[in-house]
Amino acid sequence: MTSKHALLSASSSERWLKCPGSVAACKGYTNVSSPSAEEGTLAHEMAEFHLLNDTNPEDNGEMGEYVQTYLDFVRSLPGDKFVERLVSFDDYAPDAYGTADFISLDIPNKTIYIVDFKYGKGHRVSAEDNTQMRLYALGALAEFSYFEFEKVAMIICQPRLDHLDEWTVPVMELYKWGEYVKQRAELALSEDAPRIPGDSQCLWCLHKPVCPELLKLTEATLMAEFDDLSPVTRLTDGQLRYVLDNAKLITSWLSAVEELVKTRLDNSEGFEGYKLVEGRSSREWSNAEQAAIVLSEAYGEDELFERSFISPAKAEKLVGKKNYGTISSLIVKKAGKPALVPASDPRPPLGISADSFD
Repeated sequence: MTSKHALLSASSSERWLKCPGSVAACKGYTNVSSPSAEEGTLAHEMAEFHLLNDTNPEDNGEMGEYVQTYLDFVRSLPGDKFVERLVSFDDYAPDAYGTADFISLDIPNKTIYIVDFKYGKGHRVSAEDNTQMRLYALGALAEFSYFEFEKVAMIICQPRLDHLDEWTVPVMELYKWGEYVKQRAELALSEDAPRIPGDSQCLWCLHKPVCPELLKLTEATLMAEFDDLSPVTRLTDGQLRYVLDNAKLITSWLSAVEELVKTRLDNSEGFEGYKLVEGRSSREWSNAEQAAIVLSEAYGEDELFERSFISPAKAEKLVGKKNYGTISSLIVKKAGKPALVPASDPRPPLGISADSFD
């Protein structure tokens, strides 16, 4: 697996395509690894090893089971297969490249399959209009240009969310989109590239907590639609919709600002007007076994110990995916609580009734 990283990379394309000024703004920042990122890297390395050696994970616990789901899927695809393939799309963005997790060339059907393995479970990733996948597609078309392909199938495999999403695009449509990429890449590398905040481009931006443009957007959201509230007794639907349209971005920005200041204080850099204090404490046994011995002299086991049957999720982990069929008929999936999303969300709307809420 390559460790190279381009200035205009495929993985950061959602940011620099929508906010060209973020390229200059993010220079000098260092990506800090997290347990989730390290876990994802390990899962990718495991998948790469088994694909290259034509083997399967054994005794790797939960990660091994999810990696196996990914392996089974990509192995089922037709065509000549390439694992962790470095592709260049510098015809569209200078010195730009990225590593595609999996590529399969189905030459008889004139189709390229590109699969991105997502191990995370906090953010469901869509294949449709996915800029990272489209840049991989342009790179694959350039590298394998001696074949005539008509379409590219871009697939997100996110097994921890039981999510497999496919989006197929004609090759000519990708080339047309590539012209747009050229314009945005040129703008992103210019000295006066604009910064344009938004949900997707700000999501992983390292400059977010100190971005003046994001502050301006927040001020505009709070004030532009509410210049004069004196004549009214309640907000209009239009004003409520305006707040909702920007709520996610503003909330994530506030969280980023708070984390930045916490980090500075934790590193003894100081921040005037704020300090770190100890949060609410909790009590726990320093030696649970010794406490059980002491208490058992006066109390019975039924008073000291609590027992509960394991959850379906723990049961699935216990029996493994291969034996899941033995318990699947005993499990029911309760409907989730209603969630408020934009009308553009692909999920069907609920028929809300009083029974929908606890």
